[in-house]
Amino acid sequence: MSKRIAVIVGSLRKDSINRKVARALQRLAPPALSLELIDIGGLALYNQDFDLEPPAPAYAAFREQIRQADGVIFVTPEHNRSMPAAMKNAVDIASRPPGHNAWSGKPGAVISASPGLQGGFGANHHLRQSLACLDVLCMAQPETYLSQAPKLFDEAGEPNEEGRKYLSRFIDAYAGWVERLTA
Repeated sequence: MSKRIAVIVGSLRKDSINRKVARALQRLAPPALSLELIDIGGLALYNQDFDLEPPAPAYAAFREQIRQADGVIFVTPEHNRSMPAAMKNAVDIASRPPGHNAWSGKPGAVISASPGLQGGFGANHHLRQSLACLDVLCMAQPETYLSQAPKLFDEAGEPNEEGRKYLSRFIDAYAGWVERLTA
């Protein structure tokens, strides 16, 4: 039976390069993994008042999707050397209320993609810093920063040979990571 993996995309734009990365990972994933893109665009900014009983329906549904997942992959662009606000908001929502962290103990991985030369390095590491205190067990290798990421995809949004190489290496390593942590 394949492991259910939540995929969180930090870019809200429908045709974003990071969404193309996430969709390509879905197609390249080995049979041991079943990747599901979880939409974060409709989540209101985190507000502790929304955690009063009953919690906001969107918060409750998102938290349950994360709880039900066997692992999580974060696909992030870089905004001002950090993760996008939508990504940080999603991380915060699923970590609350105190004592109910939906991320805890999940095998995680971060991949970043950017049209720039640094490949989202700053966002990748800033996100990892937040995940460390939430007990997400982030895969350390291979570090994957997709620089000049639009060049890794064709007009139809499919990864070219170079793109498939990077993405296959990442998703195959992640499958091994999940296997080690959930066996």
